[in-house]
This record gives sequence, structure tokens and C-alpha cells, in this order.
Amino acid sequence: MLTAHFSDGASAPTIELMGARIAVLVPSEATGGAFSLVEYTTPPRFPGAPRHYHNGIDELFYVLEGRLTMTAGEERRVIGPGECVAVPRGVVHTFANETDSPARFLVQLTPGGFENYFNELAELVRKSETWPPADRSIVTAIASRYDSINV
Repeated sequence: MLTAHFSDGASAPTIELMGARIAVLVPSEATGGAFSLVEYTTPPRFPGAPRHYHNGIDELFYVLEGRLTMTAGEERRVIGPGECVAVPRGVVHTFANETDSPARFLVQLTPGGFENYFNELAELVRKSETWPPADRSIVTAIASRYDSINV
């Protein structure tokens, strides 16, 4: 049986997180957990994620607009529209928007499910009086539930 998931982006569930907007274009539920696809829009000078790796998740970053600074392993590269970076599981990586313009990019996560991390983290940010919270073990616990290990 062939199933499809259609998303126009504008009506996709979105998560606002520390100045970034994350639209879940294809949730893992739509693929039986095989993968998920998110569209990430960052403001200028967005510091991005801390250096981290995943034991069981592969990521593919594809830039739509703007420029993204990607670091994977020991390699650091600025990529623009039409360029992509594949980050296999186990590789320490991070990304940032170091420019004065917004950046918009897709992230495919294989297998799916990591998009739920963004929901949990956004909820924690909303509930916290200060950010980052004084007790950082809360953030570490959320990250570890979704196979994200900060280094």
C-alpha cells in the first residue's frame, strides 16, 4: 500500500526555539519511523547547536537560503543554497549561522523521532525563568532521551 504525506510548509507544525523556527515537514509517524524532515530557519548570528553526536541517527543538512557554517569531525565548511552535508552517526558536529542574514535549511533525520526533542526543549525554555537553566542536567536528560550527546 502506498501512503503519502503532503506538506506545504506553511501549515506544518512549527516550534519556536531560541530565535529559530523549526517546521516539521514530515514527522516520523508519517514514515513508520524511518525518517523525519524538518525545515530550520535561523536568525542572523544564530549560534546553533552545541557540539554533539548521535549513536543511532544520521543527519543530512541541505541549505535552501543563506549560509550555514557546518562543522563535522575536524572539518569546518560554509555551505550555501543547493549544498548539503551528510553527518553519519557517531560524528561530532554542529552548525551555526555566522552571517548577518537569516538561513533556511532542511534536516533529514534517519531514523525519525528526533523532531520530538525540539518540542521538549522548547517547552523547557518556555517554563524556565532563565536560560540556560541553573540545573543543566535537565537539558542533558532531554538530549539523551533523543540520542544527542553533547561534547
